[in-house]
Order: sequence, then structure tokens, then C-alpha cells
Amino acid sequence: MRNTFLRISLATFGLALIAAAFMRLTVQDQLPAAANAFLASLNDDQRSKAVFKFEDEERFFFHFIPAEDVAKRYNRPRRGVGFLELSAPQRHLAHAMITAGLSAQGAIKASTIMSLDDVLRIQEKDTTGRRNSDKYFLSLFGTPDAKGTWGFRFEGHHISLHFTFINGKPAISPTFFGSNPAEVKEGPRKGLRALPREEDLGRDLVMSLSPDQWKTALVQDKAFDDILTSADRVAALKDQPNGLPASKLNSKQKEMLKAIVEEYANNFPEDLASARKAQFQRLANQSFFAWAGVREKGGPHYYRIATPEFLIEYDCTQNGANHIHAVWRDYKNDWGQQLK
Repeated sequence: MRNTFLRISLATFGLALIAAAFMRLTVQDQLPAAANAFLASLNDDQRSKAVFKFEDEERFFFHFIPAEDVAKRYNRPRRGVGFLELSAPQRHLAHAMITAGLSAQGAIKASTIMSLDDVLRIQEKDTTGRRNSDKYFLSLFGTPDAKGTWGFRFEGHHISLHFTFINGKPAISPTFFGSNPAEVKEGPRKGLRALPREEDLGRDLVMSLSPDQWKTALVQDKAFDDILTSADRVAALKDQPNGLPASKLNSKQKEMLKAIVEEYANNFPEDLASARKAQFQRLANQSFFAWAGVREKGGPHYYRIATPEFLIEYDCTQNGANHIHAVWRDYKNDWGQQLK
């Protein structure tokens, strides 16, 4: 009996150690393994589309419009290997790779955003294939390795995620999520919102402002047509007023500002999210909150949170103020340009 109890105890302890080791796995560990599994499934033609040298200028291409719009605007296709070219098993491996770079929250947002193209296809009566929930593309730069230098991009309509690793050190910007419609207004999916907290947390904060705070936070009566950084290679706010200093917020409002930042950070696994939260904690007293447009729900609106190192921009102005763009940009470390 004693030996049986000892064996059970040792087995339980062993399982606990395995579980603990698994829990300590970082994105640097899991994403390269998932990327290499995906690459191993590709044929030569697919691999030629998916893989670029790390030094290739393509690594810096960034846009969140549909593939057809990329072709028209830039006179080039959206590059990478597309979901439409993948078999069912390959798509499973592609989703595993994407999921390895996101939290559960981020993965749910990404999948929901992708599904909205089917809503648009029905609404717009599209028969051209422009609206297709499988028109998303994967690109890898260099050789995936836990301690190496390489990159990964997942991009398509309203998603643009960029992961860069320099000697194993991660950078995860630019990161863009969008939603059209922001809220499905009709049909069986009526009421669905892909990015509800990005909108609601921003509005909660702006509605809490006193008249004097509101006067400073409002940088323009009319909401901007889009995020001001667009898909620019270098993120910059040109000739823009700062808005309301975080130092002018009360303690409750500071927690509300923090909650917005954490919503964006929490789209990624705990180790990456924690780094973003720590970065904001260090810069919180140097940050600014700015708003443009109306405060009331349903009208065109825009907000941003600017720090000395990174910028969050959000707008909901297009398609009758039912179309969200939300982005996190690092002024100097997009694509890991400060990592060594």
C-alpha cells in the first residue's frame, strides 16, 4: 500500500512539474515551434510565397485594407501565402501559429474580425470575391528559432499583426485590429461586436471628464476620418495638440485610462502583455488622452493615448460611425528596430 501511495505521489509530482514547465513556455518558445510545423506542411510553391529573407523590405509592409485594395493602391499584390491556397490540415497549422502569438482574447478577436467579411459579403451582395473571410495571408522572415532573429506577419482585411524577434527578444508592433461593422445591425448575428471594450472603455473615460478636462481633451470637434498614423512606415503625430495630460486625471480616471491600455495589451500572451503594461506604468504620468468628435454612442468619434514611446489610436467614423480601426504603434521600435 505504501509503495502504491509513493508511486502515485511521484507520478502526481511529475505531472505537476510538466504542467509548470508548460506554463513557463514563452512566445519565444511556442511561436517558432508552431511556425516550423506550419512551414513543414507547405509545398515548394507555397513556401516560396510564404518565406522571405529577414532583411527583405517586405517585412515592413503594413496595411489592413482588403487584398484587392492593396493591389489597386500599391500596384502589387498582398504578399505571403493565403489561406485560400492552404489545405484543411495546413489551415489548422496556420491557426496554431497565429494562436501561439495571441492570448485567448486576441485569438477570439482575430477570428471574429475575419468572420465579418461574410457579413459584408451579404450586406453588399458581393459576387466578386472581394469580401472573403479566408483572404488572409501569412509571411515569415528568416528562420524561426527560439533564440534567433526572424519575423512573422499575419495580415488581411482589418488585421495586421507583426512579430519580430532579434536574438530571441520580441517586439509586437505594429498591431492593428479593425471591425466593419463595429456592431452587426441585422440578420442572425445581430448585436455582435468584435471590439466592444475598445469602444466602451474609451467612452467611459471621456464621459467621466469634468467640463475643464473635456475642454482640454477635445482636440477637434469633428472626428478624424481615420487613424492619423494610417499605415505609415514611421508612426508620427504631426502638428497635433497633446490633449489632456494623465496627471490631470483623478485616481479613478487614471484607472480607466490604464484599463484602456490593458485591453490592447491583453490581446497578446501574458509575457508580452506584461511587458506592455510595465511600459505604460513607467510612462503613465507622461501620457496624454485626446478625443475628437462626439461623446455620445452612435456618433463619429476618435481617441488616442500618447506616451513618449508608444501610441494607441482608435477611430469609429466610417460607414455611419459603425467601423472601427484600433492600432498600437511604437515610435521607435516598430518591427523591433531598437532591439539588439
